[in-house]
Amino acid sequence: MHTPETEHETPGLGQTVKSVSERASALVRLELELAALELKNKVAALGVGIGLALGAAVLLVFALGFGLATIAAGIATALPWWAALLIVTLGIVLVAAVLGLLGVRSIKKGTPPVPEQALMEAKLTSEALKGNGHH
Repeated sequence: MHTPETEHETPGLGQTVKSVSERASALVRLELELAALELKNKVAALGVGIGLALGAAVLLVFALGFGLATIAAGIATALPWWAALLIVTLGIVLVAAVLGLLGVRSIKKGTPPVPEQALMEAKLTSEALKGNGHH
């Protein structure tokens, strides 16, 4: 039997729904806060990583230049300086030409950037659905 004392002891359905709703809302806010914090930390780590990688790339460019100068100096022990520098320059131009040709060939393979197989599959699927599977 319901009495005023038992009414206060057990919360009603409305009170329970309100409590669950408030807790769910608080949980969602906490999860969003955690996600934002995690994202902030990841972006900071990504920024540091990109900075370090760019530093390494710059040093690698300098190392490449010194390596090429070393090759020219080595060749210059047998030939005049101008000939050694010319040989290294021609070697660089040759490597650049090969890389350029490979790049152009790769670009031609990738253009136009349209997923042709996926479009064909979508067209076939659309036609099959329009015909309800009948040809």
